[in-house]
Amino acid sequence: MTPDPSHAYPRRILLAVTGLSPQIVTESVYALAVQATPAWIPHEVHLITTVRGAGNARLKLLSREPGWFHRLRDDYGLPDIAFDEAHIHVIERADGTPLDDIRDDADNQRAADFIADTVRRLTLEAATEIHASIAGGRKTMGFYLGYAMSLYGRAQDRLSHVLVSAPFESHPEFYYPTPATRVITSLDRAQDALDCNKAQVWLGDIPFVRLRDGLPQRLLEGAASFSHVVAVANRAQGTPLLAIDMLTRTVRVDGEDLKLGKVDLALLLWLARRAKGRQGAVDWGSPEAGREFLATARDVINPASGEFDRVEEALDWRRNAAIKQAKYFEPHKTRINNALKVLLGERAAQRYAIQRIKAGGGFRYLLPLTPGQIEIRD
Repeated sequence: MTPDPSHAYPRRILLAVTGLSPQIVTESVYALAVQATPAWIPHEVHLITTVRGAGNARLKLLSREPGWFHRLRDDYGLPDIAFDEAHIHVIERADGTPLDDIRDDADNQRAADFIADTVRRLTLEAATEIHASIAGGRKTMGFYLGYAMSLYGRAQDRLSHVLVSAPFESHPEFYYPTPATRVITSLDRAQDALDCNKAQVWLGDIPFVRLRDGLPQRLLEGAASFSHVVAVANRAQGTPLLAIDMLTRTVRVDGEDLKLGKVDLALLLWLARRAKGRQGAVDWGSPEAGREFLATARDVINPASGEFDRVEEALDWRRNAAIKQAKYFEPHKTRINNALKVLLGERAAQRYAIQRIKAGGGFRYLLPLTPGQIEIRD
């Protein structure tokens, strides 16, 4: 079957989780590459499993005999699909030893971390298209794969569950509907022998919420535990908390350290104090704004330093027009807001980002936080 030319992605990947029954691979490839219209033929197949699952996949799918994956390709004239032992990813424990089975909470957590990081890595390349199948493996493995797709999946990625008609479903000798008669013994002794040619396979697409755009770039590019990534994704729904400790010169947002330069810290502290005191938005071009900011800057920058002199000169109302003073704050606002995006992700960062609002024919600036969402330790 010829692939549909509308598939614009040069690297299509089928990703599946399996336990002791590797049939999910051949059933999914059949449903996608043979039965679907238009056909979706993967360039690669990646399998996440345990030691026992990997052994079963090698013996039943990739061996010379029975080699069911190779048989499927031969039966339906499918092109080369990259799938060998290097594409079978065995879940590992924290010490690097491969996992035989998922038996306890620690194994369950390792499976979650491994599955999520595999999806993260496979979605790093923009030219890839992932089709993930949750039909195989333990139920928790399918859940984690689905959740990982929600965290990292992009617009072009899909999630599905393959279904097989009775009495072929879960039959250890059934791998896909064959183009010609292939007889297997029924698991029910009261039934006649079964013909694999008569089996039916359905692929059920599963809609999922895509949260990728709300994650900070550092979590897309670097490994992190499944639970940590979920916690970060959930923060955008929670109540924000900005904590500024002037004794240690540290800023924390959502429990994460926000690194800022001295002038940026002074600007954030100034606006935080205004928000905590319910002073409202401020006109950055007014003389009062310059005086207020300098008073705050003295708490952050040594007043006897050249750095403070430069700030004071920039905000000297006698020498600078209101527009010039207002423009002084803009790059610092941008740096603060960008630092928040890098740390928290765009969605969560919006709860803290310095906002500009129209007022009185001009613009005013504020932090979108209530007094109870701000802690300042002087």
